[in-house]
Amino acid sequence: MHHSPPFTAPLFFTDPDAALAQVQRIYQDNIAFLRQSMRDFVAGNDFGQARVRACYPFVRLHTHSVSHRITGRLSYGFVAGPGRYETTVTRPDLYSDYLRGQFELLLANHGGELEVGTSAQPIPIHFSFAEHDHVEGDLDADRRALMRDVFDLPDLSVMDDGIANGTHEPGPGEAQPLSLFTGPRVDYSLQRLRHYTGTAPEWFQNFVLFTNYQFYIDEFIKLGHAEMAKPDSEYIAFVEPGNVVTRRAGLPAEAGDALGHAPPRLPQMPAYHLMRADRSGITMVNIGVGPANAKTITDHIAVLRPHAWLMLGHCAGLRNSQQLGDYVLAHAYVREDHVLDEELPLWVPIPALAEIQVALEAAVADVTGVPPQELKRIMRTGTVASTDNRNWELLPSHNAPSTPQRRFSQSRAVALDMESATIAANGFRFRVPYGTLLCVSDKPLHGEIKLPGMANHFYRERVDQHLRIGIRAVERLREGGITQLHSRKLRSFAEVAFQ
Repeated sequence: MHHSPPFTAPLFFTDPDAALAQVQRIYQDNIAFLRQSMRDFVAGNDFGQARVRACYPFVRLHTHSVSHRITGRLSYGFVAGPGRYETTVTRPDLYSDYLRGQFELLLANHGGELEVGTSAQPIPIHFSFAEHDHVEGDLDADRRALMRDVFDLPDLSVMDDGIANGTHEPGPGEAQPLSLFTGPRVDYSLQRLRHYTGTAPEWFQNFVLFTNYQFYIDEFIKLGHAEMAKPDSEYIAFVEPGNVVTRRAGLPAEAGDALGHAPPRLPQMPAYHLMRADRSGITMVNIGVGPANAKTITDHIAVLRPHAWLMLGHCAGLRNSQQLGDYVLAHAYVREDHVLDEELPLWVPIPALAEIQVALEAAVADVTGVPPQELKRIMRTGTVASTDNRNWELLPSHNAPSTPQRRFSQSRAVALDMESATIAANGFRFRVPYGTLLCVSDKPLHGEIKLPGMANHFYRERVDQHLRIGIRAVERLREGGITQLHSRKLRSFAEVAFQ
């Protein structure tokens, strides 16, 4: 027996705004029901041994012809052929602009109607809590144990990445997927983002910079506060871990700003958000060192469907002709990081994306003042190798069948780091445009290794310029329009319709 909200019958829509409004109505009604039920449970109500259940809204498309009238040259917004396609949806408040855009494209490309209703997929009670709602904290151990008998808890079997990985096969009578991520999978990542970055998902922007050094974050914080002091800045707010919000000069505080407070210690991968009103600002995340962190954070940021993410960090230069401080623009990757071997086999190539490459190269010229025809003096385009072994230099090289040095030489790698290939590979896997611009900070094969004093001086000298190059690249990508970004190189044979 279930204790559930009143059933909402499926309806059909030809207007994207009306379809979105119905999704929002179903979700809000069901979330409100779960929140009230949780408050009642905390107060002692056991619901007569009934299971409390409310479900995600679904969006469904029926097509009856293999033909479709594709509008424009987008790589998304249409399905591969006739059939039934659907997905569950969560947080339509956060995804309202995104969902409306997807609905509009589906209706324009296929005609007909979108069906919106209540799915049979339960919303886990933990995913129903509001940002600052911690009512479950008042429960004792016995009452917490009883929660699993009363409410639906997160079920990992319905939130895997089979769709994104290309391994999902619908069962008999099951619809084809409309989106890379189901409602539960999105909710899971939104919760993880709060934990790892110390900021709410609402603050994340559509362009993301990753770095592996705090020096970059220090400069980004300075830049963020400097922008907030400008009444005419294109950015409207700067948000730091703990959801600490600084509004642009002249703008009033908004509801919820006062709830932010600096955490006693930084989270594992702190995020900072330089916000624009249209969400096309810049989020910067310090992912720390290593491919595991790089995979973890991109697994979760991917559900926000950003327009691009870029890696800015330091690397080991592998060529004698390189100088400390030279830039490396990655156009290929050697993946010795191993963290994605199960999800994305090594035989899958990770292509360079022309729009990203052009923007990064032009940004180097813009910021350094070096003419484009002379960029080879300070920047090398080539293969970047990423390893999961920070001390790869210490591996035995005598009488070994293969060594890192030999493999890097055979692959024509020009630089080595620990994160870039992971970020690019996960961008490929999740259809998020990606790019890498690194800065040579040492040359271990040539006796120039990192030493504390040298490294600190080098980082502080080069970081500001490197960061400004990354920001300039984002500006160029934004100016070029997002329709140019989402490359068809990232789409498979039978691709989901949602971006």
